[in-house]
Amino acid sequence: MIECKNLVKIYKNGDVETMALKGVSFHIEEGEFVAIIGPSGSGKSTLMHILGALDSPTSGEYFLDGQEVSKLNDDELSEIRKNKIGFVFQAFNLLPRATVLRNVMLPLLYTGTSQQEREEQAIKCLRYAGMEESKFHNRSNQLSGGQMQRVAIARALINNPSIILADEPTGNLDTKTSHVVMQAFQELHRKGHTIILITHEQEIAEFARRIISVRDGVIEKDAINEKYHA
Repeated sequence: MIECKNLVKIYKNGDVETMALKGVSFHIEEGEFVAIIGPSGSGKSTLMHILGALDSPTSGEYFLDGQEVSKLNDDELSEIRKNKIGFVFQAFNLLPRATVLRNVMLPLLYTGTSQQEREEQAIKCLRYAGMEESKFHNRSNQLSGGQMQRVAIARALINNPSIILADEPTGNLDTKTSHVVMQAFQELHRKGHTIILITHEQEIAEFARRIISVRDGVIEKDAINEKYHA
């Protein structure tokens, strides 16, 4: 599903060059649950931006579903983001005064589907993400942090993406709520979804089946997580 070959990313600021990625290579199969972990400045955020088609590498190749994403233009990258990647962010990125249903339906607004179809699909995704039905018509600013992240997960699923890319999804949550949200990701993995988790916390990474450790722009370790329980 995903293949990265010798990814290099160099940022330029005047005459100063910073190499954020130094020839990173790995592959991720369909249905895997992978955590990419590293400290601040390790290159994990740069890698996340490339995997999410939010940025392109300076050199190297990135293939998603057989398509070479690293060579696409901005419009083509936008299509990849819209159709193949479901994003879950630390800050939830929900409309605070919109209902739970409306927040999940938003990505379908300009797809030509009817209001009824959008609502049916949103309800299906919310149930899939484990959201309580009694909250479907609440505004998102009336929800707890864990509930908001479940809504964000449902929204990420609405376009049936190839992968779910979760960037520090527990960063704004307490420990107990973080574990509940990560258990929701594990349940999605059990149902066959491909999940890539970006985190700096070892405890959160250990919810994934495989852990890729990044430091100073290179992969330090890539191993199956022996503590994982499906």
